[in-house]
Amino acid sequence: MEKIIQFGEGNFLRAFADWMMEKDSVVVVKPRPGKGLENLISQQCRYFVCVQGMKDGQVIDNIEKMESISRAFNPYEAYDEYLRLAEQESIRFVISNTTEAGIAFDPECKLTDTPALSYPGKLTQLLYHRWQHFKGATDKGIIVLPCELIFHNGKNLQKCIKQYIELWGLEADFQKWVDECCPIYNTLVDRIVSGAPTEEEQQQFEQRIAADGHAVQSHPIFVKAEPYHLWVIEAPEAVRAEMPLRCNDFNIVFTDDEHPYHERKVTLLNAPHTVMSALGTEMGLETVRDCMIHPTLGPDLQKMMNEELIPTLIPMGFSKEELDAYAHDITDRFLNPFLHHRLSSIRLNAISKCKARLLPSMERYFELNGTMPAMLTKGIMSNIRLE
Repeated sequence: MEKIIQFGEGNFLRAFADWMMEKDSVVVVKPRPGKGLENLISQQCRYFVCVQGMKDGQVIDNIEKMESISRAFNPYEAYDEYLRLAEQESIRFVISNTTEAGIAFDPECKLTDTPALSYPGKLTQLLYHRWQHFKGATDKGIIVLPCELIFHNGKNLQKCIKQYIELWGLEADFQKWVDECCPIYNTLVDRIVSGAPTEEEQQQFEQRIAADGHAVQSHPIFVKAEPYHLWVIEAPEAVRAEMPLRCNDFNIVFTDDEHPYHERKVTLLNAPHTVMSALGTEMGLETVRDCMIHPTLGPDLQKMMNEELIPTLIPMGFSKEELDAYAHDITDRFLNPFLHHRLSSIRLNAISKCKARLLPSMERYFELNGTMPAMLTKGIMSNIRLE
């Protein structure tokens, strides 16, 4: 049964939210004009997720067939079909990943557009049609879970919708219905999805699924992802019971404050990336894994995580044990033998990343210890030298 409208057809959601959902529960709506759905539709919206990486020091290499997407269409070519989604009683969620620029207010969008160009505009049109169709019924609201990689993604989306309601002169009762019946929650998503396989990998994967007895069409779709995944949702735990999850094993955290999890990710994942991208480059290394297995840099990075970063997060309410477990997961991710995460790609916009990822940890460390952290300082100096 279709329960989720998904704005975004890309690899990330296919290997993240869609990977978690039960059969035929997701309808994919293309958020922008143009092509992009042809391959998915040609495979009847079936595809495979290749989960490859490390977990607890062990190599993981699995291929899973995904059947969560029931259909996919372009609302710029089928606007009536898009509006009919709002009339389906079974729909309970909206999920999106429209890139960081997707949650933005465009004053050029009109209610009469078929559809509006911006994602918040399209969503406002959808909610308005649902409100009209069900005559404002309070039990026909929709839970919105944006997955865009911006802090306070839910609050930003909520603000845009309110701007469209004001711009288009929509009824005050509709605004009240959105406020009271359509919660829009902040979320944090974390999984490395490296996308489509190479031609050689494609052939290997096709041979593997054929050996497993899967009957598939020619050139099936594969998406590569690491084993680790985390979905933090700033919502009541009761929301979990409504999500059409195919099992209960997924790493989904419900919380009343997403901010500490954001800081934890920036501190223990992004900060080491920024340090190693510079120090590793100066040492002639090329990938994250190269840095982690290096005889001196690898232990230095581990020491930085344990002694310079983890202590600064404990005042935010995390226990030492859960931070150690998270750091252990990060180490597994950095050691992934299937992922060739190049230092050169991490080094893009290096100075701005230093400001966002390293300086806050350095300030917290200084407040706790009265001294500067050695490795973080070394990482900033290396980034400056390379500029």
